[in-house]
Amino acid sequence: MPATLATPLLRLWVLAMLSVFAIPVSADDLTEDSGAWLQAVTEGSMEFIDPSLKNGRIWLEGQSRFDGDWSHWYQGMVRAAAGYSLSDRATIWAGYTWLPTQNIGKDYIAQQDIWPAFRYVLPTDIGTFTFRTMWETNFLRGDQLRERPRQMIKFMHPFEFEPRLSLIAWDEAFYRVNTTEWGGKSGFDQNRAFAGLGWSFNKNVRTEMGYLNQIVDDAKHENATMRHLAMASVFVNF
Repeated sequence: MPATLATPLLRLWVLAMLSVFAIPVSADDLTEDSGAWLQAVTEGSMEFIDPSLKNGRIWLEGQSRFDGDWSHWYQGMVRAAAGYSLSDRATIWAGYTWLPTQNIGKDYIAQQDIWPAFRYVLPTDIGTFTFRTMWETNFLRGDQLRERPRQMIKFMHPFEFEPRLSLIAWDEAFYRVNTTEWGGKSGFDQNRAFAGLGWSFNKNVRTEMGYLNQIVDDAKHENATMRHLAMASVFVNF
């Protein structure tokens, strides 16, 4: 990849990672807490079903999210999707997400989402950029539907002294398109920024561990919560 292209892409990634600090909340409006997220993702070709389906893709993911002292599980996530590889870099997806939530002092709620997504992987001389765009239709309480697009930019840079070890950084922003009673007013929803290290055991198994900063705006855009999270992930490809 020519340096003339890699340099602007790096600048774009840096701006995305810094976007978390541009959210207009004052210290009095910001609540902070901590926790931990665990994630497992598996993805592979449908070729194992039939050789003619080699461009078909399967994506399965699960998460568990805990409060700071691990005493309270407050949220889970199950995601399943089918996709199609347009090329070795571009993939389109259609998927479903189930998000059960039990916050302390609040009623249990299980949000469900359906979504299309597009992912593009861009290798460069300085590392690999991954761009993922999702458009979620969130099924909230009753018959309310919230439209929420989300954009992720991820960067992975293998170290020369140990190619199995990589610097990992990504940022993902969420936006509410419409106003709903349970989903809040339209506008900024949340931002997630991650920095950590990855280790590739082989071409099929990789782990990532690091720090995730999550800022979530409330329903009326009056207060925000910043979560300081430890995050550990395992990725399995087949």
